[in-house]
Amino acid sequence: MTFPSESFLDESCEPDAGGQLDRPDKPEEACGIFGLYAPDEEVARLAYFGLFALQHRGQESAGIATFDASGSHCYKHMGLVSQVFDDQILKGLIGHIAVGHTRYSTTGSSHVCNAQPAVVPTRLGNLALAHNGNLVNAADLREELLERNHDLITTTDSEMIAFALAEAVNDGADWVSAAATAFNRCFGAFSLVIGTPNGILGARDQQGIRPLVLGVLGHDIPEVGQPAHYVLASETCALDIIGATYVRDIKPGELVWITPEGLVSRQWAGATERKLCVFEMIYFSRPDSIVNGESLYSYRRRLGHQLAKESPAEVDLVMAVPDSGVPAAIGFSQQSKIPYAEGLIKNRYVGRTFIQPTQSMREVGIRMKLNPLRDVLEGKRVLIVDDSIVRGTTSRKIVQALRDAGAVEVHMRISSPPVTHPCFYGIDTDTQDQLIAATKSLDEIAKQINVDSLAYLSWEGMLEATYQEPGSFCSACFTGNYPVEIPEPFKRAKLKFELKEPVAT
Repeated sequence: MTFPSESFLDESCEPDAGGQLDRPDKPEEACGIFGLYAPDEEVARLAYFGLFALQHRGQESAGIATFDASGSHCYKHMGLVSQVFDDQILKGLIGHIAVGHTRYSTTGSSHVCNAQPAVVPTRLGNLALAHNGNLVNAADLREELLERNHDLITTTDSEMIAFALAEAVNDGADWVSAAATAFNRCFGAFSLVIGTPNGILGARDQQGIRPLVLGVLGHDIPEVGQPAHYVLASETCALDIIGATYVRDIKPGELVWITPEGLVSRQWAGATERKLCVFEMIYFSRPDSIVNGESLYSYRRRLGHQLAKESPAEVDLVMAVPDSGVPAAIGFSQQSKIPYAEGLIKNRYVGRTFIQPTQSMREVGIRMKLNPLRDVLEGKRVLIVDDSIVRGTTSRKIVQALRDAGAVEVHMRISSPPVTHPCFYGIDTDTQDQLIAATKSLDEIAKQINVDSLAYLSWEGMLEATYQEPGSFCSACFTGNYPVEIPEPFKRAKLKFELKEPVAT
């Protein structure tokens, strides 16, 4: 499919120009993935709305690939989903299969050539791969692929998975067998949606660290093996927006193959205990997404209940850092019987900006995103709830804004334990020496962010509130106990395998 010059294929792999707001003081998610098998439906338009619902998982780039009898069609570009696509582009993405991706870079820099889906040719036709997660053996896999003369054109581990799959297909395997072969070469975290001319593949890593759910268009769930219009997505909120019904989670180590004949499931890896990233529960996934049979809003509110039990405070009101801290703040208020109030109003239209603020605006800092309500805060002892602190830079600015608005005391409560270790499984955290809780004591952090008191939720309390087996979650960012062994070179240099200069295409 040919697009006009604004297509990513006609641009170099140079980084975006222009200014951008300071990175948030949060771990940042890698991406959202979406896949759809739906003959007689406008699959590109449905994929667009699915990605729109997953926009919170990545705001750097977006892409959709479709398949029909004539082959594959792909469009991807830097920007938000609503900026990348318009009606004309979506009408050109024809077919009965769609694979979509919205990205925040972790293992590949913010270059347009790293946008997904990754499209790779094979003897059976093109494949289009969308990936959420990180491989911890990416450096070794890259060397293997380069030794076999594969022409890698991006700086992402996602492309390596695609080439490993293509290599197995070109060696004579069918799609399902090739996928199992390729996945067994990959170690780390990955949820995948892969479009092919013959059907759509969905898979999770052996530990199920990153999420992937299965749905069906409409309300009738088919019998196992029966044909249906199936949907794969990072979260259930992407099913809701297109009127699809949640069926189940893809299991750790499971591969599903969706074709006109229906859905076939295969365990590509031996059964292991699930290790879902607990930060999906705390922060990354949308509060209206369903995990373990309930909305994450309910879980996050319980975190607030537990936080109030563990770390009470004598204050006049409870408030949140919007939006992610709201459910826990409401839970804290409910448990403590202290009134909840909105003390900060969020500008939801900031996003990425390419216009540098003036020096005076930079000094004000946080006001571009959050503005305090003086008549709510003035003369009050305030307790503010947030879901995490990574570097402490934003927290300090928020606290100062509350004091400037007249708060006489500011206490902070965090609805997760201290983040003390970097993530290697698809979350963009800093190196350990940049994580404030890894280098400072609780009192030192409180002093640095200028609060009257500071408390984190306990690790035990966080897991108890899940109502699930505590061992079924990855909480390595809090404990350093990584469920997949991290090679020492990767520990020392998380992006070690990246190209110095991306190759233009």
